[in-house]
Amino acid sequence: MKLSELVSDAHNGDRAAVEALFSRLYPELRVIARNRLRRTGQSSDLETTSLVHESFLRLIETKSLNAQSRAHFLAYASKVMRSVIVDLVRESRAARRGGGKEEFTLNTLISDSVAVEGGGEDEVLFVHDALDRLYTVDERMGKVVEMRYFGGLNDSEIAESLNVTARTVGRDWEKARIFLHTLLRA
Repeated sequence: MKLSELVSDAHNGDRAAVEALFSRLYPELRVIARNRLRRTGQSSDLETTSLVHESFLRLIETKSLNAQSRAHFLAYASKVMRSVIVDLVRESRAARRGGGKEEFTLNTLISDSVAVEGGGEDEVLFVHDALDRLYTVDERMGKVVEMRYFGGLNDSEIAESLNVTARTVGRDWEKARIFLHTLLRA
């Protein structure tokens, strides 16, 4: 079965199609998860597998998957991975009874990722909170950051998902970085 047919069937609520789609994209989702976890300093195979599987469990809990293409599916998977990662970081912090806030700075020299000195859990929570604020300012810019930062998608994949050009995605990314940098200074 073609990927587009699987996505269409999954969109219509066919659980078998969601599972087949996940199986077909599993290697790609593992790469995304491994890259995302590497940024937090937690990139073991067990944690990567756990993130992908937890994301899958959340994906199949939805009654219907709103994805018209591979890029839409990966964008949705980015949103789910964001949710899983943030929940895990919050659990970890709660287990340690809080953990103090650390001061960090956005490294604007890195063009293909949002980097916060200190990285790890602080970075994940900062980006999550900042992303919520960014969504209120410009929803599309929020989606660009979410897909790029949490999903590891490239500009072309994001553009396909949002029905805009890759150049528009690049401009949105630059504007979002300025917004995030401003939040850091506040």
